[in-house]
Amino acid sequence: MKRNIVIAAVTAAALIGGGTATAIATTGDDQGSARQAANTKLSDDGNRDDQDDRDDRDDAAAKVSSSDVTAPEAIASALKHTSGTVVSAELDDEDDSGKVVWNVDVLSSDNTWHSVSVDPSNGKVLGAQADDEDDTAQVRAALKGSSVTAEEAAKAAAGKGVVTSVGLDEDGKDKSWEAETRTSGGAEQDWKIDLDSGKVTADRADAQDDDADDADDQD
Repeated sequence: MKRNIVIAAVTAAALIGGGTATAIATTGDDQGSARQAANTKLSDDGNRDDQDDRDDRDDAAAKVSSSDVTAPEAIASALKHTSGTVVSAELDDEDDSGKVVWNVDVLSSDNTWHSVSVDPSNGKVLGAQADDEDDTAQVRAALKGSSVTAEEAAKAAAGKGVVTSVGLDEDGKDKSWEAETRTSGGAEQDWKIDLDSGKVTADRADAQDDDADDADDQD
């Protein structure tokens, strides 16, 4: 009976982990060997997850370093092509094709949204298309009376690292620009930029989320 339980346990571990495991048991005394095999499998899975995380950070760092055009420059280029108010700009993969572009969202004076793609290597506009958004009134209300543009917010955040995105946070009581920066090593940080003063502060909500994730990992 013990032998059957051991084999079932190891088989379950293999199915859950997506890999394979082999148990050779002749007596109930082989439980220790079976447990060791299962623990080794789980440890290998954890190591692979850690490596995947490192690979993601390396990819992010490579994406940043490959861009010769900064966020403020991408915003300026988009506005030359499509006049209006920039609400967000993000360095991202286009349609999951692996090609990295700046995606700049522009709200025109007639309340039409435009998504403008900017080449990160030379700043040329690759294309633009009209988008449908349902938060136009909310965005207009948040920006009413503000003195700091998305371009200026990106310039302010550039002192903290390479800006990979900047966008308006129009939710809640404290409206602000939000920016994400990365260092050459791939470390990521979120910032808030005041709509009136341009003051840059660390995003406390982001820091709290990181602390919660760390606590979960320890558990």
